[in-house]
Amino acid sequence: MLAGLTVALVLIPQSMAYAELAGLPPYYGLYASFLPPLVASLFGSSRQLATGPVAVVSLLTATTLEPLATAGSQSYIAYAILLALLVGAFQFILGALKLGLLVNFISHPVVNGFTNAAALIIASSQLPKLFGVYVDKAQHHYETIYLVIKAAGHYTHWPTLFMATLAFVIMYALKRLAPRIPYVLVAVVIATALSWTLGFERNAVVDITAINADKINLTITKFNRAVNSATLLAKSRTEQLRRFNTARSEGEPLTELDARHAAERSALQIQQYKNEANTYKKQLRSHLLEAARQSDGSLSFYPVGEIPDKAKGNGGIWRIQVGNGPLPSHRIPLTGGGDVVGRIPRGLPSLSVPEIDYTVILHLLPFAAIISLLGFMEAISVAKAMAAKTGQRLDPNRELIGQGLANICGAVAKSYPVSGSFSRSAVNLQSGATSSLSSVFTSLMVVVVLLFLTPLLYHLPQSVLAAIIMMAVVGLINVKGFIHTWRAQWHDGAISILTFVGTLVFAPHLERGILMGISLSIIVFLYKSMRPKVVDLSLDVDRALHDAVASGLEECKYIDVVRFDGPLFFANASYLEEQIRNRRRTKKELKHIIISAGSINDIDASGEEALSLTIDRVRSAGIDMSFSGLNRAVMKVLKRTHLIIKIGEDHIYPTIESAIGAIHRQTHRGAEEKNCPLKTVCRITEQC
Repeated sequence: MLAGLTVALVLIPQSMAYAELAGLPPYYGLYASFLPPLVASLFGSSRQLATGPVAVVSLLTATTLEPLATAGSQSYIAYAILLALLVGAFQFILGALKLGLLVNFISHPVVNGFTNAAALIIASSQLPKLFGVYVDKAQHHYETIYLVIKAAGHYTHWPTLFMATLAFVIMYALKRLAPRIPYVLVAVVIATALSWTLGFERNAVVDITAINADKINLTITKFNRAVNSATLLAKSRTEQLRRFNTARSEGEPLTELDARHAAERSALQIQQYKNEANTYKKQLRSHLLEAARQSDGSLSFYPVGEIPDKAKGNGGIWRIQVGNGPLPSHRIPLTGGGDVVGRIPRGLPSLSVPEIDYTVILHLLPFAAIISLLGFMEAISVAKAMAAKTGQRLDPNRELIGQGLANICGAVAKSYPVSGSFSRSAVNLQSGATSSLSSVFTSLMVVVVLLFLTPLLYHLPQSVLAAIIMMAVVGLINVKGFIHTWRAQWHDGAISILTFVGTLVFAPHLERGILMGISLSIIVFLYKSMRPKVVDLSLDVDRALHDAVASGLEECKYIDVVRFDGPLFFANASYLEEQIRNRRRTKKELKHIIISAGSINDIDASGEEALSLTIDRVRSAGIDMSFSGLNRAVMKVLKRTHLIIKIGEDHIYPTIESAIGAIHRQTHRGAEEKNCPLKTVCRITEQC
């Protein structure tokens, strides 16, 4: 119970921050922390895994849904819930069919590169909230960051930055000095109390006549005209597309062509109006206003430095809050303070099945698959790390089922996609959790908050949520991972670095970075499979046969012992032929080739055909050929295809040593070779 309550104290503020990262209202993070932890703990195999909103999955949710709807809108929320259902269904099916091994398609170098890039993207995406500025997202993430820096240079809301800095200091200090204290909760409580006490939030809704600046009022009028024109044209285009689809289905080519032309023209006009609206929006956001108290007590606003001498300034800088919708002339929203979480609906979310839209589902499916695999990889990695400490047995397929059911049930309770959290699982373990009941108590604590404590979160500054996210993702940055993968194999290191760079460049289209990394991994795997290691063996000082080239050993002139490392199948069958042909060409006195087949664990029809042709060509050139160490599976194929008759059962030996012993005297009769490298250790630098 204590472990569950401790995790809840970290989860509640974190989940609200991650919901913001996903483009959802903060309280949807609480909804995602209600059923999923409970369901995952009851059906999964890990006792300490803490399921709920996590940074990477939240970021992937935002990048998946942004092309479909405006962040925070009702459509966006509906799509996020539908995405959770798809992710859950995908994970559940994989677990039920025992296909958990599919996650191996995303290699460790790809995950390392993507996670490091995602951490930087997540952290930098919080900069607008940190500085208290507003910018529209550009086509690429790095362009958005440039706009944020430019806006921060023009105007930074210092109280907002102070709140974030204070939260950083509190969390970092407590994490270092008293890690058992829920430092995130302490930062939230202190910042919320300060926000309420100091009046951090300052908003006003005024008539356009209260803004004493003709230039600003004219820009508002132009902005409204552009937004309204785009909205009307969008409705008209929807009707034109309906006419187009009807004409196509009824086989009316002229009507179809006319409707298509009208829809395309409307699309161009809509884009033109949107560009105009964005231009006016940037202008409105760049205006800084000062407030003056009028004789009747109302506020009047003037551009900075233009307040009349007789007017009494009210202090502070005010800005116009501009979104994607029009600004009603009688209700212009202004802000002179910082952003807070605001009102959170009290009570539990209503339970309902998400609305099924097959058109949207087709768009979401590939993204749901990526989120499912990445989310599960994060969860199973955390679970394995804890299992190594506790000694418990993990079942990956059961864990997939648990995560899948958590997302499915979460979707019914208005949740967006969730996964296992490393930081909260570590807190769970450190707090003494020994069974999955700790997550049940975590869910119960979230229920208590939703039912009774939501008003206390109203004044929580958004910049503090940004600080929580940035503090959490620091743990995702792992520079040593690049060094480690490079030392293991240089191509793995290169894949990790390229995935990292690609994810940063393609952001916000993160799926492209992942797919690029997966593609590179598969290409390297196929290349290595197509060109497996083929070595010539000679005797070394330990009286065993080793790679002659790597060990600097002489090779026998008359017998070539060739080891083929890997299965013999369609992709590399021709490579074996090529290697044998090269040896025949370079070794003029060659009399016998022994294929050390112990590493050939499988053979397909193409491999069998290539082997048959190679035997024919070698023997037609007057060189004999034998095999040693054939395993049972390969022998069955040779017997079924009758290739064993062509080889000759007297040319198949159980070991390399027995093959050399049977062949050596015959091949060396009358030979000039004094000491055979297959019988005596003979290095290239020595005289043998």
